Amino acid sequence: MPPRAAAVRWFGRRQLLRLVGKSERSMAWMAAEPGSHHDVLLVLPRVQPADAAALERWQQALRQAARLNHPQLAALVDSGVQDGWPYAVYAPGEASPLSDRLPPAGLAGPDAAALAVRLLHGLAFAHEAGVAHHDLQPYLVLVDDSGALRLAGLGVAAETGREGEPGRDAGVLDAAALRTQRVAAERDVLAAGLLLHQMLAGQPPLDEPDLGRVIARLSPLGREIVRVPWATASPVADPLRAIANRATDRQERQRYRNGRTLLRALEGWLRTEADAGGGPLALLADRLRQVGVLPSSPGAAARAARLAMMERERTNELAEVVLEDLALSFEMLRLVNTAQVRGAQVSGSGPILTVRRAIAMMGLDGVRRAALALRDWPGPLAEPGAAALQRLMAHCQRAGRAATMLRPPGYDGEVVYLLTLLQNLGRLVVQYHFADEAQQIRRLMQPAPPLRPGEPEEPGMTEEGAAYAVLGADIEALGTAVARHWGLDDGVLAMIRRHPMTTAVRLPTHDDEMLRCVASCANEAMDAAALPAPRMAAALQRVVQRYGRALAITQRDLQAALQGRPAEPIARTGPAPLDGAGA
Repeated sequence: MPPRAAAVRWFGRRQLLRLVGKSERSMAWMAAEPGSHHDVLLVLPRVQPADAAALERWQQALRQAARLNHPQLAALVDSGVQDGWPYAVYAPGEASPLSDRLPPAGLAGPDAAALAVRLLHGLAFAHEAGVAHHDLQPYLVLVDDSGALRLAGLGVAAETGREGEPGRDAGVLDAAALRTQRVAAERDVLAAGLLLHQMLAGQPPLDEPDLGRVIARLSPLGREIVRVPWATASPVADPLRAIANRATDRQERQRYRNGRTLLRALEGWLRTEADAGGGPLALLADRLRQVGVLPSSPGAAARAARLAMMERERTNELAEVVLEDLALSFEMLRLVNTAQVRGAQVSGSGPILTVRRAIAMMGLDGVRRAALALRDWPGPLAEPGAAALQRLMAHCQRAGRAATMLRPPGYDGEVVYLLTLLQNLGRLVVQYHFADEAQQIRRLMQPAPPLRPGEPEEPGMTEEGAAYAVLGADIEALGTAVARHWGLDDGVLAMIRRHPMTTAVRLPTHDDEMLRCVASCANEAMDAAALPAPRMAAALQRVVQRYGRALAITQRDLQAALQGRPAEPIARTGPAPLDGAGA
């Protein structure tokens, strides 16, 4: 017998061809449009409005969504009510639902991130207009062969059960409605994170196709954990993994609070991955041109007046004035280490790592020009960001002074001081150019309270992991990229990378390793000293355990370095005496 023909199903005048997907809140069908050669996507809520008032609120929510015009939002071509069921119609054109396009092995990291970025551009635009999606699902994301993406179904699953829910005029929203709107937007961002997870892993999170049900199993409603698996068909880069995992973190406070923050993290990672984009420096290139690496430290006018009165021959005193200002110190190093300057003036020599030598090359007039070229304090920073940058600068300078006291005999104190500062270049640059992101990073590094009473406190992220999750790039890699841009060679770049906390510190075998070791020790000690008292003592003890043998230091030496000041100004601490005095 011939196979029995499938029954033809209709929804009003449209023939239903196939069910694309369904969740607890919505369903989508591909349907034949009468008089057209192209099919349409028909999207309906799973629950009918309870009464005429609820139906009116649904239609108002859909009209509000339809007014939005954005390349990543699918345009509504028709809407109405059929047999009591409200519906929305979209024209996919050459696109098809993402659920049809996802291979079982998942997508390569850059491809998944690029799609998520496009989705978030549209989603963030909608949220900022006061419209949430309410049921972000793979079958409502339309993607064509070129990767162009449009999000359908905006507002279709909006709750309409009572006044104050989405659908009311945004101009008269009360506090409760605004809170409901914010919660719905945060739910959308969590769903976007789950969709990113699915694109990377190739399988629905928790083996549940309905992302709404997955959300119900995560905190605060459930206790499930969603993290990108280590065994994926395509390797997932650590920064992208950190971004995806933060988006679905078991702690609500750790997740992205809005679509823009997740979007910035993904865009940052994509820029750093692009071969032609300059790596991590691509994040900073425009900002460096506009506002420089750092602004001149507070008190710049007084220092400029002192510079104007100084004589050319007094190099050490001039260097001390320069070293008071981190921005001016870095600007001097940048100017004398560019390839053009080195090639023209010191052909064949290595990098310049002291302000004294930079002054000898540039002269007093060059120092004055460098000082005048700096952006006045605090640059474009608002007061909270400026205060945070000033605290960080003081922290770095204290670490530099401690390093000069910890250095072994025979090493130039100014070189040690500047290398210690350069190990913090990434932190300083992030605080100046990405003040809001720097605050996020610090928040993610804080220990989190337990999810349930009686459970242990959860540790915060590492600085590297938090930077990946916020910026899509490693803070230290940003500092290294800036230093390379200045013209510092690979030997110096190696010295300004701190010893990883996860590896043991070995006995240095040459001068570069010793310099890196001293600077790393001082920076770790300063970070430990900044911890709350209950954790500080143990952290300082770990520093001594890590560096004690390599630098021949004790707990008392470390405490003295942190609490004291060098006996001489930094610029006058040349190679330490061989008897160890001043070490």
